[in-house]
Amino acid sequence: MATGSQSISLSNRVPITAIVTAHTRIAQTLATLNAIRRCDPTPNEIIVHIDQNQKECADSISKIYPTVKTLVSTDHVGPGGGRNTLIQAAANDIVASFDDDSYPLDAIYFARALELFQKFPQASILCASLYHPGEHLEADVPSAEWCADFTGGACVYKRQAFLATGGYVPLAIAYGMEESDLALRLHARGGRILRTRWLRVFHDTNLHRHADPEVTRNSIANLALLAYLRYPPSLWPLGIFQCANRVWWLASHGRWRGIGQGLLMIPSHLRAHESYKMRINHSSIRSYLALRRAPLQQTF
Repeated sequence: MATGSQSISLSNRVPITAIVTAHTRIAQTLATLNAIRRCDPTPNEIIVHIDQNQKECADSISKIYPTVKTLVSTDHVGPGGGRNTLIQAAANDIVASFDDDSYPLDAIYFARALELFQKFPQASILCASLYHPGEHLEADVPSAEWCADFTGGACVYKRQAFLATGGYVPLAIAYGMEESDLALRLHARGGRILRTRWLRVFHDTNLHRHADPEVTRNSIANLALLAYLRYPPSLWPLGIFQCANRVWWLASHGRWRGIGQGLLMIPSHLRAHESYKMRINHSSIRSYLALRRAPLQQTF
């Protein structure tokens, strides 16, 4: 969908805000916007957040897509911080979220999102099926399940439910923290996440950046941060186990570079984000983990 003409009629639109988090990858961002605009129906609002004052990206978007709104942050707030700003600025209560390199696979993506919220009004977030280059593309069958987690670049939020959680903790590199933290707080408030194969998103990346030492160290420190900010002290041993399990996984996959730095940065990482501490009760965390292990199948 991300190729072809960039012109499209805006007459067939739905009350959905599409948001995109961008940084320096201008070509990918423009391709994502093209794919979104070629859906039928198309969202009646599209907003892009450009991180770290990358004005060249913002200027390129405004030149090619003058109706797309752009928001530029001077600081490096990461994708979570960008989504906080975007969702706060959205004019609609239904907000479809994408990365700068992820986009809908099906032209009727936004129509289906509206229909799913009508069929499952208790859903706070819809999580689309995410596919990467070379992966088998499953059929877009009408199946769904209540689950514990979601992917920020392939989901649809209810704006009010998102804002009620307080949003994301803004981390420049948020692996291991971003969606898991928000999903846990949403679950504690009684919110629900519906994962479905009826919505499909393509993530045009090979994921090689996940092996970067900076990602490695932050993924360890972020797991410790999640436990510190959200778990009651009685569950801190669980957080320690989760960090240890992450270290074991990284080591077993040959990603040694960054492990030591990740462990050493934990104390300062916790102190730097102390203000975001909001502990969740034991039973909510246990039920969240149980749902992660055993999603609840739904039919429609």
